[in-house]
Amino acid sequence: MTAEQTKLVTENIGLVHACARRYMGRGIDYDDLYQSGCEGLVKAATGFDSSRSVRFSTYAVPAILGEIRRLFRDGGSVRVCRSLRDLGLKIHRAEAEFRNAEGRDPTVSELAERLGVEPESIAEAIDASRPVLSLTAEYDGEEFEEDVPSESFDETLVDLVALREAIASLEATDREIIRLRYFGRKTQSYVAKALGMTQVQVSRRERRIINCMREQLIE
Repeated sequence: MTAEQTKLVTENIGLVHACARRYMGRGIDYDDLYQSGCEGLVKAATGFDSSRSVRFSTYAVPAILGEIRRLFRDGGSVRVCRSLRDLGLKIHRAEAEFRNAEGRDPTVSELAERLGVEPESIAEAIDASRPVLSLTAEYDGEEFEEDVPSESFDETLVDLVALREAIASLEATDREIIRLRYFGRKTQSYVAKALGMTQVQVSRRERRIINCMREQLIE
């Protein structure tokens, strides 16, 4: 990964938390959800074209959600080799030591030099071990826990992107019903007249659309 790609990953890690929290309590550990989401974030960072008029966060959310959904489809957990987990622990200690000595967070290059490994290995280990570091963990016999905010801009963005995906997947007429009813704030009678339908038809179709979207958003 380039320095710019690594920066995109570290600055947008909150998106992974927000995506992973959508799938908590469905039979897969949060650590595995988070790690799978990190893989999606890394893929998004390496494939992102900054020349396009698209925000990285908007581009990254579908990739993160896609990797987490793949985890459910595969029905398994994400496995991390022991060497990466060990390197992740070393990175955590090195970050703390550097912060105490220099009064600031170290860069990936500084961590690589301090630990005698390649910067790419540092970035990979951070992505692989971050789930463990984000929950209750123990280092040198001392337990700590980092709280993750339950509400954030990242979660709002994730919800909006997921909603946009759900609406985009609808048939043209269904999409128009949703647009007029929920974005245009039009009555069912107005929608029926605009689309050449009866009010009863609009009502029934709207209920079906909402149920389908609800299933898609929580799948």
